[in-house]
Amino acid sequence: MELGIDMFGDLHISNGAIQPAGERLQQLIEEIKLMDALGLDFFGIGEHHRPDYAVSVPEIILAAAATVTKRIKLGSAVSVLSSADPVRLYQSFATIDQLSNGRAELVAGRGSFIESFPLYGYNLEDYDDLFEEKLQLLLQINQQDPITWKGKFRAALQQQQILPRAYNDHLNIWIAVGGTPQSVVRAAKAGLPVVFAIIGGSPKQFVPLFDYYKQLYEKFGHDMSNFQVGVHVHAFFGADSKQTANEYYPYYAAQMDRVGSSRGWPPYQREQFDFGRTKNGALIIGDANEAIDKILYLKEMFGLTRFSAHMDVGAPTHKSLMKSIEMYGSVIAPAVRKAVG
Repeated sequence: MELGIDMFGDLHISNGAIQPAGERLQQLIEEIKLMDALGLDFFGIGEHHRPDYAVSVPEIILAAAATVTKRIKLGSAVSVLSSADPVRLYQSFATIDQLSNGRAELVAGRGSFIESFPLYGYNLEDYDDLFEEKLQLLLQINQQDPITWKGKFRAALQQQQILPRAYNDHLNIWIAVGGTPQSVVRAAKAGLPVVFAIIGGSPKQFVPLFDYYKQLYEKFGHDMSNFQVGVHVHAFFGADSKQTANEYYPYYAAQMDRVGSSRGWPPYQREQFDFGRTKNGALIIGDANEAIDKILYLKEMFGLTRFSAHMDVGAPTHKSLMKSIEMYGSVIAPAVRKAVG
């Protein structure tokens, strides 16, 4: 099982003052370098267009990281494909793939944040149709060179080369799934690996979707030796479980409330946080032993091939993030790898 980290580049906010984006971006590069040095398998960075996030163009961060790392896979978490140009997106990630000798990954999603749609001139009424058409174009670009294509939302292509090509002429593409059966069907039909975002409630509620995806993947005739499925879970680690939770809660709750204020969510409560940290909850926030047990629990429940710890929700300090990454890479990951053989 692959073990890695996702981040969104959350900006620290204190008394209304927002951390300079440049400062957070430089910290991100240091954090990715540490992940690589510790032998973690992959890093993903999200795309957002809000004042509380530093990263709107994941490709720039990944290109910078490609030049200072040697082993770790570098991907998006996610790229909002619905409001992007698949041609440009492929070119950007193919460039990262060449820079990194084949370590780039493109994780495509429909986007749970919708700010990019008006920003780039797309209608939210076309939300599903945009993703469906653009995913098909992205996959065709990855499989064919040159390409002939015609759709509704983009100019047609006639025997057009899309350059540069990815390393070994193949870009690793994943689909991010929030919990809809339609997304599972789409990914399984295309034979694409999926990552489920489990950020609330109980992970058990996702078991039927995992099973459905696996059944469809096999039904559509794909080689099960290529089957890959992962989870994206909010996580943070420290030496003492209770102290870690108490120190991290204010950061986490503040960010959940910032996001929730635009979605009509009620204020985030400590009871939700504490339930999330239990075996039946969706958070992994505590000490190393708790993290090891819960990752293995999720591995057994879902048959995971990938686990991703989303570690910067609410922008904990850079110092505490580095300590959390260190614990993950030097203590938690080795123990999980040993347990799963």
